[in-house]
Amino acid sequence: MNRPISLSAASLAALIVATAFCLLPNSSGAGEWKSLFDGKTLGKWKVVKEFDFEKHGKIHVVDGKLIIEKGRPAAGIKWTGKFPKTDYEVTLEAMRVDGDDFFCGMTFPTAKGPLTLVVGGWGGSVTGLSSIDGEPAVENETAGYQKFKQNKWYRIRLRVTGPKIEAWIGKEKIVELETENRKFSIYWEVEPCLPLGIATWNTTGALRDIRVRSIKPARDEE
Repeated sequence: MNRPISLSAASLAALIVATAFCLLPNSSGAGEWKSLFDGKTLGKWKVVKEFDFEKHGKIHVVDGKLIIEKGRPAAGIKWTGKFPKTDYEVTLEAMRVDGDDFFCGMTFPTAKGPLTLVVGGWGGSVTGLSSIDGEPAVENETAGYQKFKQNKWYRIRLRVTGPKIEAWIGKEKIVELETENRKFSIYWEVEPCLPLGIATWNTTGALRDIRVRSIKPARDEE
């Protein structure tokens, strides 16, 4: 005679948590996070020197932070290693040290062309993607506004897949853009930042904990 299987409360709770974790979107398809900054040297990051970056500020590493000192008008870095075109996530922490414009302008690739995620632009508070159908971040539907404090770290996360581009600052989602029938472009001044670059504008910024990972598209995205 078969007897029913009994589970303790602790075992049942563990089973529920494990089952829920398995159902999270893309949880099993995400790759391992890869660090792009060791906190000691620039590594494969290169100082951008062309166009508006010609009079860049000093770019160096201090106490585990990558410091991009104020340029006239721009300063920034580009990644010279391998980097995916789509189906990836990038995360980093950024801080505005001095100035009142964007302290993280991240230019990045997508399957349909490059874009720039602007954090703190147009006077210091605008967030969004440049450019969508020829419209800059401040003028398209990705535009948002947030007050950024000086010398405070902000966690930025970007997720790029074929059908969608998403971005977060902390736990707040600031961008969710469907890519179908949209045209992407970047300002010519940031072309030297391709494929992945991080820039500031008349502003000193600091970066740390820069990481990337590949992600497997959900079934409805394939």
